[in-house]
Parts: sequence; structure tokens; C-alpha cells
Amino acid sequence: MRNIPHFTLLRAFESAARLKSFTLAAQELHLTQSAISHQVRKLEDYFGCALFIRRNRRVELTLEGQRFLESLSRIFDVIEAACAEVSLAPKAQVLALYCAPSLAVKWLGPKLPQFMKAYPDITIRLTTGSEQVDLVRMRELDISICYGTIIERAGIVNEPLGTERNVPLCSPSLVEPGIDAATLIKKLILIDSQLNNVTWASWFTLNNLRLPARPRPSFDRAAMSLSAATDGMGVALESTRLAERELARGDLIELGKDVFKEIDVVTHTVSWRADESQVPKIRIFKDWLYQQVNVASER
Repeated sequence: MRNIPHFTLLRAFESAARLKSFTLAAQELHLTQSAISHQVRKLEDYFGCALFIRRNRRVELTLEGQRFLESLSRIFDVIEAACAEVSLAPKAQVLALYCAPSLAVKWLGPKLPQFMKAYPDITIRLTTGSEQVDLVRMRELDISICYGTIIERAGIVNEPLGTERNVPLCSPSLVEPGIDAATLIKKLILIDSQLNNVTWASWFTLNNLRLPARPRPSFDRAAMSLSAATDGMGVALESTRLAERELARGDLIELGKDVFKEIDVVTHTVSWRADESQVPKIRIFKDWLYQQVNVASER
């Protein structure tokens, strides 16, 4: 037996805490207000602490109650999603993806409609986060695509999502006719991406240039750095994979293309459980994902 309170008590608390009302919770769960109050009191007795502050005609969560609601809400979301999966058509599959935020927004997300059109029986459930996840423990996830160095774990397959070109990117409006790229990049504002392992210092050293000694605006997400560059703030040193749409539309250009040396690095890694490598939804998505990378690299 798991050492957890009865689900009826958890359901009563979650409803009352979310709605901030015992009366509304009673209406939602088709119970009486006194029943909700009694169930919440039993849960408080179980924990040995108050979860609500009772006031006239309203209730407020204590700090313990607020923390419990935040955790319980995530669990209820997972339960709801699991129930939805069971109720799908027999041949339908749900693929739970976890992806680094900028890659999800700038590259993967825009491509997912193609995948969904090609494989209508696979429903995508995408969540994002900057932290690495443990797929051994988080069984509700099928595949993760994380940024940075991956910690190897038994039972998990980690495969690089190819190399990414990191180059200076800026709005075409910043290019000045008659000024060469090496001179121009010393004049323009340089934008820092705080989490990018490729730095302006290493890029300037590689290209035998002196890094200008002036303040630089910085952003903690590549997507924000690229957005700032698109708006004409300055030059971002970022992945052409993440800037794929902006480059295709002409909103960004590669400053000094065929002049400067680029930095190619493995930035993102795809992970899945080894014993699920041949599960159809996982195998299909992996094949499709790497096809997108290869198509992009051949352009």
C-alpha cells in the first residue's frame, strides 16, 4: 500500500484550494459544503498541520497548503492526461516530449504540424524546461531533448541532435554599404546569450579579432537574443538552427558569411529509455526528428 491519503480527501482539497471556496468545491463535486469541510479537516489531521485559514465566507491557503496545491495540481494534470490517453481510439498514441525552451519555440514547434499531418495517430504532448530530466524516474515522458552536457545513466540512450553552426546574426538593416564585416562587427552592439556555451570571447579569438571592451546586453534565452537581433538591437552569436525561420524570411542575415570562421558544436541531445527504442511512436518520431536535422544541414 502506498503511504498517501485517500484520493477522496485529495480531490476535495484540490477543488477547494483551486476554487478558494468550500461552497464552490461542493458544487463542483456534487457534495455538501459540510462534506467538503469534513474531508479537508481529515486531510489536515492526516498531515498534522492546517492547509486553510478559515475566514468569514471565504478560505485562504496556508503556506503548506499552497505548496501542496502546486504539487498536487501537477499530479492531477498527469492523471487527467493518462485518462485521456486511455480514452483515445485504440490505434492512437500519445507521445510525451520534453524540450529545451528555445529549441521548442524556434525550431521544433514550427515543424510539429508537419509531423502531425504525416502521423495523425500520434498525438504530441510537449512540455519545456531548462533543466535536464531523469527519464528513469519520470516515466510519464517518452523523449527529452535537452541543452548542454548530458549525464549518462544506465538504461538511457543519449544521441546528439547533430552539430549546430554558431555565427553572428543581425538584422539586414544594420549592414552599412562599403564597410567590411570585420570593421562593422567592431562597431555594432554585441548581444550575449547567457546560457550559450559559445561566447563572443571565443569567437573573436578564433577570428583573430579584438573583442570590443564595452558593455553588452544579455538575455537568458537564445530565443530572446534572436528576437533582439531581429529587432535591430545588435548582433547575436547564435545557432543557425534556432534562427532557421528568421534566416529563411530574411529577417536575419549571417554577418560575414564566408569571411568569418564559424563555431560548430553539439548543443542539444535526444534521450529515451533503451528498452523503448522500438516502441512505434518513439521510433517514428526519432526517425522524423533526425530527418529534419539532415534536411536542414543539406540546404
